[in-house]
Amino acid sequence: MSEHYCVYYCRYVPSQADVAVFEVLSAPPPADLCHALRWFNHIKSYQNQKNSLPGVKKPLGQYGPAGVADTTSGSAPTADDDDDDDDIDLFGSDNEEDAEAARLKEQRLAEYAAKKAKKPALIAKSSILLDVKPWDDETDMAKLEECVRSIQMDGLVWGQSKLVPVGYGIKKLQIGCVVEDDKVGTDILEEHITAFEDFVQSMDVAAFNKI
Repeated sequence: MSEHYCVYYCRYVPSQADVAVFEVLSAPPPADLCHALRWFNHIKSYQNQKNSLPGVKKPLGQYGPAGVADTTSGSAPTADDDDDDDDIDLFGSDNEEDAEAARLKEQRLAEYAAKKAKKPALIAKSSILLDVKPWDDETDMAKLEECVRSIQMDGLVWGQSKLVPVGYGIKKLQIGCVVEDDKVGTDILEEHITAFEDFVQSMDVAAFNKI
């Protein structure tokens, strides 16, 4: 994995700050926190080289914004530690600001992921136009439509309808509906509609469109 595609705890190269954060994590970040997971896997690859990374390793609580008490275990760095850190610090006094920016970025990513997870899943729906054919020209079409609309089930909403001439004085019922794909299909609609065998000869799908 290229370092150019990973944001580290302090600036743009892995350091002892990353090691300190890595060692307190009990498990990898969840997959939806892609940047944090990428960072975790990258630092993990340095397991055999972590002592050679730049910087002086400090207690975890001494990283982050100024003025926040260190509640983690371990002693504060000595003056000698500070001197050593100054000798190899590539980025000067910007470290604390960069660490805070990285922390805020991960916090915002976590908040965004949580907000996205709460959104309802997209429900796949389809618009269907049905042709319902009677037996003959003496079939009561008003009663036929009443029978069709009496079919009620979760995920089915009936729409507009009209009578369409098919010849010899016979008219078919053309009726639209919207269905939730996971709950209602054309097979079950046909089964229910043709069950009114006193009025219905057959049912065909005239049009089918995903919404």
